[in-house]
Amino acid sequence: MTEINIANSDSDYSIIKKLANTIWREYYIPILGLMQVEYMLNKYHTVSTITNRVEQGYKYFVITYEQTPVGFISIKKEKDSLFLSKIYVLKDYRGRKIGKTAMQFIYDKAKSMNCNKVVLTVNKHNSSSINAYEKLGFNNIGEIVIDIGNGFVMDDYKMEKRIEN
Repeated sequence: MTEINIANSDSDYSIIKKLANTIWREYYIPILGLMQVEYMLNKYHTVSTITNRVEQGYKYFVITYEQTPVGFISIKKEKDSLFLSKIYVLKDYRGRKIGKTAMQFIYDKAKSMNCNKVVLTVNKHNSSSINAYEKLGFNNIGEIVIDIGNGFVMDDYKMEKRIEN
């Protein structure tokens, strides 16, 4: 059984950090290279960074499957949209409808926050995620390139899906 619970303590943030370190290394090194993955893990997936993001209005959630932490979500309300900052599931737990459950959770959060769309960014070379989002009804609405420092950029597509309230 999949459960999704708010992350609101250093202990929860440590779980997210550990999950991010595993997921990013197994998935993103072929896309971004080891140096950029290490840089981004240290920049975006530490307990202190997560704490700062929560203070800026982001909400983090831990996804558990049969009481084992297997992934996490980060969202932020922006005007009339819900920004899906992060959604990650461990490789060994994919294909168990965990992602589908997590996306329904996100849609429900968007509705409860009176948002009429969910917006996300996805790396241009992450074709499997792009395809998955398109199957879920997300549309590519443009490109976005963000300088994240140290000579690295996030080279993404911005995607959105309208939500019926």
